[in-house]
Amino acid sequence: MQLRHSLMLTGAAAGAAGAATAPASAQTVALSITIPRLSVAEYHRPYVAVWIEKAGATPRTLSVWYDYDMRNGEGTKWLRDVRQWWRTSGRTMTFPADGVTGATRAPGEQKLTFTPGKGPLGSLTAGNYTIVIEAAREVGGREVLRLPFAWPPKPGATVRAKGASELGAVTLTFGR
Repeated sequence: MQLRHSLMLTGAAAGAAGAATAPASAQTVALSITIPRLSVAEYHRPYVAVWIEKAGATPRTLSVWYDYDMRNGEGTKWLRDVRQWWRTSGRTMTFPADGVTGATRAPGEQKLTFTPGKGPLGSLTAGNYTIVIEAAREVGGREVLRLPFAWPPKPGATVRAKGASELGAVTLTFGR
């Protein structure tokens, strides 16, 4: 049995003439992440990081799920196991990160909403981006999926990827 986690990103129209940070009309970006239910002897909830990259720009962490409520911040010591994210931007962050940090998730659907120009997503200028999802589990595996897209996107455009172990099918869909 597989369960779906969803991440919803929504964008607003640029208000001022000449603004290059958002498309001329409202956009919706839906990221659906399927995390398979694993039948293993010792299952631990995965630590998951979702971030956005653009060539020549600093990567931005959109969400990090970990054991943030452990005594003395002990859950942060395993964040480095989410290796690519940790090397990209995690090691420079202070935890818990307001608006980004969340608890590890049990299997089930998860929806997050972001607005360009606000919160962790920030402003998106025209160009090529990649949304990256990395999952790592104690006594388990680690997996990274990359979903490249162009901003502003064409409504109805879809990007798909499929994991082999810690992540299942991932779909990035753009709409109005």
